[in-house]
Amino acid sequence: MNSIKFLGTAGARFVVMKQLRASGGLWLTLDDTNILIDPGPGSLVRCLSSKPKLQPQKLDGIILTHRHLDHSNDVNVMIEAMTNGGYDRRGVVFAPQDALSDDPVILRYLRGYVERIEILKEKGTYTLKNISFSTPVKHFHGVETYGLNIQGKQISVSLITDTRYFNELAPHYTGDILIINVVRYEEKQGVEHLCIADVEKIIQICKPAVCILTHFGTTIIKNKPWEIATHLSEKTGVSVVAARDGMQVDLDHYTKS
Repeated sequence: MNSIKFLGTAGARFVVMKQLRASGGLWLTLDDTNILIDPGPGSLVRCLSSKPKLQPQKLDGIILTHRHLDHSNDVNVMIEAMTNGGYDRRGVVFAPQDALSDDPVILRYLRGYVERIEILKEKGTYTLKNISFSTPVKHFHGVETYGLNIQGKQISVSLITDTRYFNELAPHYTGDILIINVVRYEEKQGVEHLCIADVEKIIQICKPAVCILTHFGTTIIKNKPWEIATHLSEKTGVSVVAARDGMQVDLDHYTKS
């Protein structure tokens, strides 16, 4: 089954450090390819406590959209788990350059455990086992940050990760399933995260088969994400879902007509 498992839905430091929501990232299974995206704090524990259990040794790769702790904290332990403690040299790690060289978050001694490390760049294209993905545009987020367009044989998934809104953002993300990291309920000057008004604009432009909201900050949680999703569905005519910790989505149910 092609699926996404939301190991956690926490966004930004206060929700993460208080664990108001879990912060494990996303596990994507698509065309017999397993990818872990943004393994934040607790990712390994969330994998092993999932029902059914997710086995890190079955991962084909790990993607970091950027190096902030809520996206990268568990990358080293997940590399070790993916490679059976380094005894099985396998898997690919994808990350921006500054996650490796500028205040690196991936430890040097672990880099030889994997088959290779590939650097994410603007307009980059990449292949992992049976899927391909691209990083269409550099985001505005303080550190080097990229969203993802993931293409399978029959279905595509787009992830708009952390960024402030800019006019060229939405048209780059045209997947059947659109996942959006939304930290703020309302815009706050100087904070480079999306808010609900931004999400509404993006949905109206992209018109995905389904839009899944995740990576919630405290103001989103206070305003009840499930109610926000219902309101957005009514306003946009697109099915909008608020992710829950541990939620699994069957991707085969969603394709554009």
